[in-house]
Amino acid sequence: MEKPAEVVGTSGPVGLREGKGLIGLITTVIAVLFALFHVYTGGVRPLVAYEQRGIHLTFALILTFLLTPYRKGKRITWIEVALALISLGAGGYLFLEAEAIVDRMGIPTKLDLVAGGIVVLLVLEATRRLIGLTITVVAIFFLVYAYFGYLAPIAVAHEGYSIERIVSQMSLATEGIFGVPLGASATFVILFVIFAAFLSESGAGQFFLDISMALFGRFRGGPAKVSVMSSSLFGTISGSAVANVMVDGWLTIPLMKKTGFRPHVAGAIEAVTSTGGQIMPPVMGAAAFVMAEILGVPYIKICVAAAIPAVLYYVALYFMIDFEALKSGIRGLPPEELPNARQVFSKGFIYLIPIVVLIYFMSVQMYTPLRSAVYAMVATVVVSFFRKSTRMGPTRILKTLERGAKSSLDVALACACAGIIVGVFNLTGLGMRLSSMLIELSQGNLLVLLLLTMVSSLILGMGMPTTACYIILAVLVAPAMIQMGVKPLAAHLFVLYFGCISAVTPPVALAAYAGAGLAQAPPTKTGYTAFRFALAGFILPFMFVFGPELLIMGHWSTIVVAGLTSIVGVFLLAASVQGYLLTRTNVFERGLLFGSALFLIKPGLYTDLLGMSLGLLALVLQILRKREPKGLP
Repeated sequence: MEKPAEVVGTSGPVGLREGKGLIGLITTVIAVLFALFHVYTGGVRPLVAYEQRGIHLTFALILTFLLTPYRKGKRITWIEVALALISLGAGGYLFLEAEAIVDRMGIPTKLDLVAGGIVVLLVLEATRRLIGLTITVVAIFFLVYAYFGYLAPIAVAHEGYSIERIVSQMSLATEGIFGVPLGASATFVILFVIFAAFLSESGAGQFFLDISMALFGRFRGGPAKVSVMSSSLFGTISGSAVANVMVDGWLTIPLMKKTGFRPHVAGAIEAVTSTGGQIMPPVMGAAAFVMAEILGVPYIKICVAAAIPAVLYYVALYFMIDFEALKSGIRGLPPEELPNARQVFSKGFIYLIPIVVLIYFMSVQMYTPLRSAVYAMVATVVVSFFRKSTRMGPTRILKTLERGAKSSLDVALACACAGIIVGVFNLTGLGMRLSSMLIELSQGNLLVLLLLTMVSSLILGMGMPTTACYIILAVLVAPAMIQMGVKPLAAHLFVLYFGCISAVTPPVALAAYAGAGLAQAPPTKTGYTAFRFALAGFILPFMFVFGPELLIMGHWSTIVVAGLTSIVGVFLLAASVQGYLLTRTNVFERGLLFGSALFLIKPGLYTDLLGMSLGLLALVLQILRKREPKGLP
């Protein structure tokens, strides 16, 4: 089944208005130049950090203003053109004067401050237009706090800083807007987004759908299991929950409904499978690249650590779907409606080559992720020529570069705006104070601190992109977790997981609502169903904090045992949540299964033995109940 043209043809994040006529031509040229600049600096000649980030932000601001009217539904006017020109002027000044600004650090000129102040205002307005008010208001709040700190409660009060000092911190150094978050966007993120655009244009997305359908379509609840596999594969391309829902769901949701899944269940399953794309290596969501920059570790190390939890997330969802299908008597699709797996793979295995190239150059040749991504792009173009329908000539390559550039704008602005918040934390010392307050509030209890972090992540994730949510909590909460003995990588992955899971957490479950729209189901009901299906995603972060073996830390034997027992654990967790193992479970059996699952997912000999014992007891009770004659009370 071919994907509809309108799905394939999407060319940027939601909220962008495609220009027509002269404006359309100008934005296309700028977007292509934006992409080519990053391909060149990533694969050939990198620039120093401040210059790279400055050019990246200038391009992003210009494109955003030319593509987003001041109000939704309006046309691009002279106001947008003026803002784009001001962006060029202010950004151009900071780039041309970069060395001089560094030389006179601490004593900026009036022109430096004017240009820097304009950039701060432009970032706030562009973020409001493209992403929304939530993160913009939070950034403004922290700017006000930086100025009026002497009016704040005593625990977080400070003497207050002048506007000149605040502007210098935010835009004339690499501690604010041009800090680590924007650095990740200007290097890793945009190149991998462009690579994703090339991979999608080459036909890889359709191959992932077809091979998933061929392998899993015939099994019980087949279309839902197709969603699990295709979303885990396509999530590697998109790294966005909502984008994954829209690309995958047009096919999988109708098929799920056709085979017997209720509409809200079909929408929920697609939302939960799509949410996992941001935690699935080798190409995770944008926040993972920011994490690599903040922690100062190679991106490939993040991928390796995230591998087992990501697999467990999808394995748990697979079992949840299987029990749902078993309860509801849902069968797979008939063989005649499925593609032939051998034929699909023989025609489409070439689409795996770019991903193999990416992993090879990152992990074997130890090239930077930037250069590896550029080589993977080249491999994608070469692969596209194996089929006439997917050949990428000059026109399609330019179109793909344009689409990749436009798709990176929301991340660029989220990182720039979050940089303002991080800059205020660094300027005022608020981060250290809040970390101490959190430790005091939790009274030194790590579990309480983790629960506070989970709630904070879910609340922030409701109103802002995962990347921005992660950046704020990485500064606010992760240091407190690390102070209490949590390994840095585990602490940051914990924050990332809950930032992602917020996409299926009511009351604001954006991925679930996207799935509800495609399934024609009630959004709220779909959201709460998605929450239930994603329960493993809420438990896994606690388990890898208390048992870092799940992050491939420690001896290989303990890692293997932890992985295997965790698979059994998520199986029992799915049985508990769905209320079905061999037959429908009662309350006591569900409690046994849930406790067994928790003990098995947490690595450790004694917890494993206890978990196995509880699981076996639940299994014995199920066998005895199933053997009871149905006529007896």
